[in-house]
Formats: sequence, structure tokens, C-alpha cells
Amino acid sequence: MTAAQRTTRDADQPIPLQPGKNGRRKRPRRRGNAGNGVHCKSKEKFAFFCRDPPNSLLPTVLENLKISTVMKCKKKNHCSLYLNINGTVLLDEKIHGVEICSLTSSTQHNQCTSVRFSKIKSKKPDGKKVTVQFNCFEVSLGQHVFVSLRTIPYFCDIELYKEYQVEDCHNSVLANSIPSCLTGELDYMVNEEKKTITVHVSNNLEEYDYNVRLCLKQYTCQDIGGAYGKIKMGNSSKSITLPYSEILPCLCIEGWSAFTDSRRTRLCPFKNETRKLWDNIAYNPMSQVLSWQPSCPVPVTVNLCWLESRSDDCVNIPKSLITTVYDQVSYRHVDTHPKLCMKFSAASGSWVRCPFSHEEFQGWDVIAGVEDELLEISITSRAEAKFSVIICNRTKPAVCEPVQTFTNLGTAGNITLHVTRDLCSANICILGLRTDVTFSFPAQICNISCSKYLRHRSPCRKCSSPAIVIFRA
Repeated sequence: MTAAQRTTRDADQPIPLQPGKNGRRKRPRRRGNAGNGVHCKSKEKFAFFCRDPPNSLLPTVLENLKISTVMKCKKKNHCSLYLNINGTVLLDEKIHGVEICSLTSSTQHNQCTSVRFSKIKSKKPDGKKVTVQFNCFEVSLGQHVFVSLRTIPYFCDIELYKEYQVEDCHNSVLANSIPSCLTGELDYMVNEEKKTITVHVSNNLEEYDYNVRLCLKQYTCQDIGGAYGKIKMGNSSKSITLPYSEILPCLCIEGWSAFTDSRRTRLCPFKNETRKLWDNIAYNPMSQVLSWQPSCPVPVTVNLCWLESRSDDCVNIPKSLITTVYDQVSYRHVDTHPKLCMKFSAASGSWVRCPFSHEEFQGWDVIAGVEDELLEISITSRAEAKFSVIICNRTKPAVCEPVQTFTNLGTAGNITLHVTRDLCSANICILGLRTDVTFSFPAQICNISCSKYLRHRSPCRKCSSPAIVIFRA
């Protein structure tokens, strides 16, 4: 077995990009060669047409076509890729040499060379096996190539073909050896007080400037205004400081060398910083639309909910569930009550935001009390609105049968209803509901206890129930 045979690996096996002695990469040879003492020389010549082979010529005179990748390195991190092609030839006096060709499928670039055997006068070479090697076909990252090995002269049906995929930058050896693979390594430091991110780059190409930017990763990584800079070649600190507005889970740092088609590296270190996502809520008082726009793509389920008084639970409002990743969430005709909130549920947790809890949004309320011999029910609202009041008898924990109903009650202040005191009972509930909006929640008063000796207005005890009361007609 020759030296060429010993270093050959099959194209289907892992690539033979291994350091040589003293850490150097193996350099491709500049000529074709054959083992076992056979003299050969290569020429850039190839034939298009084949001839019929003689009957005495075995169809297996060509064997073991193998392809691998080798590198030639001018200096550290500046290497080029070449095909290393090996094949075995069973010598015959009718074969004068072999032709090796490489065709790149993406560019249709064809490269060919020939290796010719010298005549040996001392003895016949017939039946002797030799290994032919050629490794001067330059290729590029990720190319798909077709390699052929033919006889000279070109005998029909006596040839070998093989496809080969050149490795790309995902290969660990190439990632540190080919200039277009070198993206640099990014490190960062956040200054929350100044709202800046200082980015440091290392292991980048020293002979080029280096671009750095902050971006929001959605379908693509979108620019953030003003968050771009260039680290000049020769900058000893190799760092730059960029401003940011908010730390978001899709906020990324991107860097690349300043040459055409440079490969980029991206660092997205804030994936767990979701707390700011849920603050991007807006309300349009003209159209009465409550909306939330995701600043970053995130799988989330959104509900409108009503914040309970006695606990921090937020009860979902029926028919308000929306699931999204990228799209805006909108609700039309929403009750602008301080207790109406938005609940966000994602894989990492659940959050509640109440956009109407500020002073400029005034809520409404239902109060029950006793005045003389009557049960007094009052609705207070500073905004123009319409309400319904339902008095019902709770026969089961979640079932309440209507006893008396008041509808289409308009108010922009205070409205009072008087009903018979006989309705004061532990099973009686009073529910007030805003009817001029699509999304609201009933105010509920149950367990009403009224003393017959009470002569002045006294509000009844309010009770909150996590269950939505079901009415029976």
C-alpha cells in the first residue's frame, strides 16, 4: 500500500481536515502521481468522445475512487480548499494514463487534468495496480461537485463517477481556517442606568473593519435606529458602545467583518427577559379598541379578565381568548373599568396588566342598602353608559334563577332602584352588568342580610365568587 493509499478516506466518511506536524495543515500536491514505481505526468487535456474497448480489457481496470478535502494555508486563518482525489488503476498496455475531472453543479465550472504513464521497457506492467492522486482542484465552501475518472484513451463504459459535498462553515476546522467563515466572537456588558450595551469582539479578521448592530429578531433581525457602529481596523480595545430603549427577549447583537458577503454572527442573550413585552398596550377612546402589539415574536395566549377585589385572581371574561405569535391582539368595545385587565399566558409564566387602573379611567359600581322598608340598589358611573340589573335566586352554587330584571338603564352619574325588602335573603344575588360594550364583567352582590330595625341607608356586604353565575329564564 502506498503513502497515497494510506492517507485516503472515502467521501462518505468524516472529512480528513486534520492538522499536520507542528500544527500546520496539509498542503495539496501540485501534480498527479502514481505509486509502485510508475512514472507519470499531468496535463490539462481531456477527451469528449469514447471508443469501444478491446475485448481483452477488463471493465474493472479503474477502482476505488475516493474524494476528500484538503487545505492550503498562506497564513493562519487564510486557507483555501482543494479536492483530494484518489483512484486505483489496473495497468494494461492499452491504457496510457487516466483523466480526472471535477464539475461544480452550482456554477457548471469544469476542471480536468490527465496523468500519463511512461512506458517501462524492463517488464510488462499488465495486471499491476497503482494509485493515482490529484489534489489541485480548488473548490469553495458547501459546493456540490461531480468527480470522474476515465482511461486514456477514453474507452466507453470504463469510467468511475462520484458525487461529493464540500464542507461548509459548520465544520469546526473550516470555521477557524477559511476567511469567509471567521465571524468573530462577541461579548457584551449592559449598563442599565445609561441604557447602553458595550460590545467586545475577538477572533475576527484583523485586516478588516468590524460592523456591530443591535436588532430585533423577528422574521429577520430588524434594525434599531441609532444602534449601529463600526470597530475600526487597528482599534486596540476592539469594543463599541450602543444605546438601547428596552431589554426584550428578541434583542440581539449582530457582528460581521466589513467585506462583501461576510458571514454574520448573532448573540441573543436576553431570551428570558419577557417582563417588558406585556406593557405594549394601547387604547383608542374614539374607536373603543384595546390592543396589544408583541414587540417580539412569542407564542402567547391572551385573555381579558376581571380583577377580583378580595384576591389577586383575574377571572377570564368569556369569548376573549386569542392566541398569537406575531400578530396584534385587538378587542373592540371594551369596558374601561379599572378592574378590566389583560392576562398573558406563555410557556415561561403568566402576567396580568390592567391598562385602565389609572385615575383618568373611572369605573362603575353597584351598591345595595336598606332605606326604610325598601331594598335600595344604586349604580354609580362617571362615564355615559348603559346597564342592566338582575335580581336572582341562587338555587345552586353556580345557578341563579332571575326574580326581577331591570334593563336599558342609562346613567352618567347615579341611578337608584327600590325593590321590596322581602328580597333580603341569603340566596338572593344582585348583579349589575354594563350592556353597551362587548367585553365587561358583572358586579355581583350575594348573601344580602337586612335588619328590620335598620332605618338608614346601609350598604350590604359584597361577595366575590370565582364562578360566573348562570341564569335560568
